Amino acid sequence: MKRRLSQAAALASYLGLIGLLTVWNVWLAPSAALPISLVLVVAVFPLLLPLRGVLHGRVRTHLWAAYLILLYFIHGVGVAYADPAERWLGLLEIALSLTFFFSASFYARWSASGPTQGADP
Repeated sequence: MKRRLSQAAALASYLGLIGLLTVWNVWLAPSAALPISLVLVVAVFPLLLPLRGVLHGRVRTHLWAAYLILLYFIHGVGVAYADPAERWLGLLEIALSLTFFFSASFYARWSASGPTQGADP
């Protein structure tokens, strides 16, 4: 039960972060200095690399993506501190990245300590 709940929380926050970054950079606050396509490649493409493993519930991919997500936490802290107009977007990015980090970490821990030793459900 705990394992499935942590996997669901990880998946929801991961997809939420992809959606947030896409909406943020396309509609809410597009960059005036850079093309939108370049900003999306830099912001969203790294999240697409481990997406298949996260969708399939692979433990190693969750751990790898948890470290990748820390870059988005740092970005969210920078935006929340430096830009009052986009502070709420930065705080939302912080919340989603921390939710994924902890839920993916718990998912990996509970998968390894379960009776199936990390096998997929």
